[in-house]
Amino acid sequence: MLTVAVVSTSAVAAVAVWSFSKTVDDNAIDITGGDAAAPVPQLESYENGFNVLLVGIDNDATQSAAYGERDGTLNDVNILVHVSADHSNAVVVSIPRDLIVPHPTCTDAESGAEFSAMAARPINEAMSRGGLPCVVKTVSELTGLTIPYAGLISFDGVVQMSDAVGGVPICLTAAVNDDSAGLYLPSGTSVVAGDTALAFLRSRHGVGDRSDLARISSQQIYMASLMRTVQGNGTLTNVPTLINLANAAATNIKLSTSLANIDTMVSMALSLQDIDLNRLLFVQYPGTTRDADFPGKVVPVEAVAAEMFAKLATDEPFTLPGTTPTPEPTTDAPVPVETSTPVPSEIVVPTPQPTAQAVDGLTGQTAQDDSCAQAFTG
Repeated sequence: MLTVAVVSTSAVAAVAVWSFSKTVDDNAIDITGGDAAAPVPQLESYENGFNVLLVGIDNDATQSAAYGERDGTLNDVNILVHVSADHSNAVVVSIPRDLIVPHPTCTDAESGAEFSAMAARPINEAMSRGGLPCVVKTVSELTGLTIPYAGLISFDGVVQMSDAVGGVPICLTAAVNDDSAGLYLPSGTSVVAGDTALAFLRSRHGVGDRSDLARISSQQIYMASLMRTVQGNGTLTNVPTLINLANAAATNIKLSTSLANIDTMVSMALSLQDIDLNRLLFVQYPGTTRDADFPGKVVPVEAVAAEMFAKLATDEPFTLPGTTPTPEPTTDAPVPVETSTPVPSEIVVPTPQPTAQAVDGLTGQTAQDDSCAQAFTG
């Protein structure tokens, strides 16, 4: 997006693009395990669908002591983004950090340490078993999807990037006073940025039923509002804002080597810049907290998960329960008006457009939905 906006505008812009590209390149992480990297697209809309895994880590080396201390680095936020081949639909799947999943064998590329497969452990342990490549492998085997692109972001990255876009409006059903996250907001709508935005995304005791699933709901409300903000406030055409955002991203996000390329990022951005926000779904990985064998953890609801990922694998659109199914957009050219009556063999019957059906058991929202986050009221 930065390149599209500023290329050829000035020498300063050219230097900014070069600096951004070099920083991203220097921080890139190889998640292929030595396999051939994905081909690099040209500066045009990405031709196919794609999957990107975004991982938010807790307790990285540069993290402030204000966020607490832990023995190891955890992948506490795991967000899988799937974009359909025709770019008319996208699904953002939030995977709970305490989801009980099988873990594959992994090797830490830096230390050479090898980790055996495990049958049932929280997914946020994957980071400590081999870094980002292991998280990608774990999520790929869990979902059955190929994931060629990934990115890693820390707490400080969230703070700086939320500042770069000028804040995001979020709504609360009641006032929140969460000492654990340092979040103090009134009821109604507030524009959050910096540390306040991070506190909202981290708050668990201040929202819903005080569970991690309630926190995911708040994070989806934030992401949906962010999408509406970016599309509606001129962010994509504001060169200074784009440069600030790009610099914040370059210094705080580590991308897979397959994604750490200006051409790749721009082609993906072009494919999504005009997406209908009603067709951008934010969903939670289907799970339950009622399994007595795993108290306090989330156990997959396998039938619902299998249905959802089968649809993603075949690019079959779907909606959330309780929503009205909508016909998929058509790219068919307008039918010309005939000046004479055609013979029966020339009459063309329009092909019915497919309708997106709901997947029962899913929870989430669309990017267009401006719902309020549920505050914990005791």
